[in-house]
Amino acid sequence: MRRIATFIFAFLFFIACKEEYIPRNIERVSIKEFKMDRTSIRAIQVVDHKSVFYAGSNGDVGFTTDNGIIWNALHIRYQDSIVPHFRSLAFNGKDYFAFSIENPGLLYKISDGKFTLQYKEEHPKVFYDALTFFDDHLHGIAVGDPIENCASILLTSNGGKTWQKLPCKNLPEIAKGEAFFAASNTNIKTIGSTVWVASGGSKARILKSTDFGQNWTVTQTPIIQGNGPQGIYSIDFANENKGIIIGGNYAKPLENSANKAITSDGGKTWQLVADKQQPNYKSCVQYVPNTDGKEVFAVGKTGVSFSNNGGKTWKDVSKDSYYAIQFVDKNTAWLSGHQKTGKLKLD
Repeated sequence: MRRIATFIFAFLFFIACKEEYIPRNIERVSIKEFKMDRTSIRAIQVVDHKSVFYAGSNGDVGFTTDNGIIWNALHIRYQDSIVPHFRSLAFNGKDYFAFSIENPGLLYKISDGKFTLQYKEEHPKVFYDALTFFDDHLHGIAVGDPIENCASILLTSNGGKTWQKLPCKNLPEIAKGEAFFAASNTNIKTIGSTVWVASGGSKARILKSTDFGQNWTVTQTPIIQGNGPQGIYSIDFANENKGIIIGGNYAKPLENSANKAITSDGGKTWQLVADKQQPNYKSCVQYVPNTDGKEVFAVGKTGVSFSNNGGKTWKDVSKDSYYAIQFVDKNTAWLSGHQKTGKLKLD
């Protein structure tokens, strides 16, 4: 009997060890670049290995379905004269939604090659930074800079048909000079009914809701903060507990002090990693899918960096400048930047 028990224990131990993911050692990567004239692209939505959608600064929402051989785009104008500057893009499983940043804030639905204005907000302080849908594809959220003393939060619970702005009484108070960055559409992350939103400026904090954005808590982080271009530019979670934030100082992109942190408790506490080490300023950080939160990529105007231990140490793997990266699977990612998109393939 003891021999059988020992055998079972050994077998289970072997299975557990076998299932543990062993991260790759990546020294350099090659990115295939696609020129995109007259537009700056900070928001993408990957579809598959051959297809990606983007939203750009020249009122353009475009896509490819053939690995970048042909790109198609809608060119949106509001009242024939206003060119929306899109920096956020989201997909609800059926339709795409693109949000312009400045007054007037314009939220469009793109479906079957047509665009429809779903929400408009006019105010001198309007500036919307990020947009995404939750896993159920019915609930969605957009985040923008404060007009009063709270974040601008828009919610939908019907797949984007209607949007409502949360009153400040339902949100944490924002500090003077605290705002959000529209750098890559990744200062927001959702898993299940939970959403995390990362801030910057005078404070670098995490706003969190576990009920589709109805109720909120706020947590301090050790990321550099204190003035306008400092703070958290991007956030990602591998699961409900393991997360990473990155940013720095856009105005001083070579600095690497207090610009990266990780959490293992869902964002309650954050610990600095690779402090005063590479990478420096980055605008987007993403876990590689199906790598147990071990492999991470970060991109920015200073290049592309890779970690195979959850962000504790990093390697610079490309000098190519990009704003955002999003993975299709563990071997394929699409990227976006100034007048370009890119495709990354890993072995």
